[in-house]
Amino acid sequence: MCRPMADIDVAIIGSGPAGISAALELRRLGVRKIVILEREREAGGVPRHCAHPPYGFWEFGRIMTGPAYARRLVRLAAQAGVEIRTLNTVLDLLPGGVLDVATPQGRVQLQPRRVMITTGARETPRSARLISGERPAGVINTGALQAYIHLHGMLPFRRPVIVGTELVSLSAVYDCRAHGVRPVAVIEQNSRATARWPLNLFPKLLGIPTLYHSEVVAIAGMPRVTSVLVRGAGADQKIACDGVLLTGKFLPEASLVRGSDLVLDPAAQGPAIDQFGRCSDPVYFAAGNVLRPVETAGWCFREGRRIARYVADDLAGRLAGPQGAAEIVCGDHVKFVVPQRLVPGGGAKHLEIRVRAAVQGRLRVLAGTNIIFEKNISALPERRILVPLRVLAEHGGDRFKVEIKS
Repeated sequence: MCRPMADIDVAIIGSGPAGISAALELRRLGVRKIVILEREREAGGVPRHCAHPPYGFWEFGRIMTGPAYARRLVRLAAQAGVEIRTLNTVLDLLPGGVLDVATPQGRVQLQPRRVMITTGARETPRSARLISGERPAGVINTGALQAYIHLHGMLPFRRPVIVGTELVSLSAVYDCRAHGVRPVAVIEQNSRATARWPLNLFPKLLGIPTLYHSEVVAIAGMPRVTSVLVRGAGADQKIACDGVLLTGKFLPEASLVRGSDLVLDPAAQGPAIDQFGRCSDPVYFAAGNVLRPVETAGWCFREGRRIARYVADDLAGRLAGPQGAAEIVCGDHVKFVVPQRLVPGGGAKHLEIRVRAAVQGRLRVLAGTNIIFEKNISALPERRILVPLRVLAEHGGDRFKVEIKS
């Protein structure tokens, strides 16, 4: 392995909306040498194999498909002079911003002045969902389905069961029906769909039954799926199908963080950050869905651009230091908060909150035993709640707790 190369101002890990928007903003602010490291053969992130709208409205003032959106991002990066190195896999995040990278030419180390982690999110696989049974072909997630259809022109099944009712699940229904695949059922373990009304009516309008209070507990068939066992509120039922599409239940793609010295937030399951997107090692910053599961491409684009401004300020010596950070923790009914630390000196406008399950009650922020912010809310999982960070900054203190009293 060669010695660390230090001629890079900012290295960005991941070429999705957050990573490319960050690179564009850094170039606009005059940062000279920016390199995006992308492990896949093509840049653009998840949108490049999501061949459906709506992408790009807030960024570019028009509605685009995912591939068109990804191509435009990559084209803008090239026009701005951003170097994108594909087939470059970051193996390790070392202290002080040293990156261990596998390249087509061999293994190297890079030592940029700053690093941005924008590795996005991934869906929960079968192994983590604890679904028993045989191990046939035809059990995939939405990302794999989109890659099969839009990158390889293949159909992995004809009559699958779809697990989940998030927005990505409806995207999967759309992709299936647009290519002649006829799902036999949508399975949801909760009493209601995760996606907002009226979007959750989409499967019903297509004649696809949605089974609530149900879950797939076993998969049968060899060499391909032939049926699933579904456990519902009443009794188990066997559903004939030729595939299982596991959608949603996103997790941050934070394996690099888990293997490093960076602090991982156990609630959001991404790197713990302050309001500037700065990680526990101040050379590292993070933006996009690596911070939480899961936001839209447009949200990640805007967040990448915002965090890039802080990175540019840090390079110029204008950013407030990491000292004196106050901790922000989760209380009753709160699944996670982002950021998890607040340092003096401005920064992001809002604290982002998600809940564990549907809840109605009084959202409160406490400093010690003092309530410094409260409001009535009715909240659902996967819907963001925003609290002004200035409320916390104006009060001061070394620890804040966010809770909902139902």
